Amino acid sequence: MRKVTMTVNGKSVSAEAEGRTLLVEFLREGLGLTGTHVGCDTSQCGACVVHVDGRAVKSCSIFALEAEGAEVRTIEGMANEDGSLSPIQKAFQDHHGLQCGFCTPGMVMSAAALLAETPKPTEAEVRHHLEGNLCRCTGYHNIVKAIMAASGQEMQVAAE
Repeated sequence: MRKVTMTVNGKSVSAEAEGRTLLVEFLREGLGLTGTHVGCDTSQCGACVVHVDGRAVKSCSIFALEAEGAEVRTIEGMANEDGSLSPIQKAFQDHHGLQCGFCTPGMVMSAAALLAETPKPTEAEVRHHLEGNLCRCTGYHNIVKAIMAASGQEMQVAAE
């Protein structure tokens, strides 16, 4: 066991971890931050996306020790300072971008990374960016609509 120290959601934290402890396990079990979900254990689904030093990372794909000294942001750190929903979270709520909610933390974290990099993405860019996130409930339409709304844009509806 080794002591791991990092900044999570703006707070310095330390906990013991084995060398084989995945970051997602460290966050969930070591720190009690259960908003980050484990969906597949193979880095296929994206439910475990967090930000490490500003980059979206599937937290089941790196060890906690690799995040030593890093700035980590989880879904728990996405809310506004007063505890209200962030614009991205509010857009997911307003545009029905969630159903069962299992993929939602990873989707929100991926959306935040996209919008930080590309503030006004096209619908095609949003869809491309979400390729590493699986949702079994929504069909993605409302998720894309929510991300477009969070960027201050409306999604264009194709004429039938």
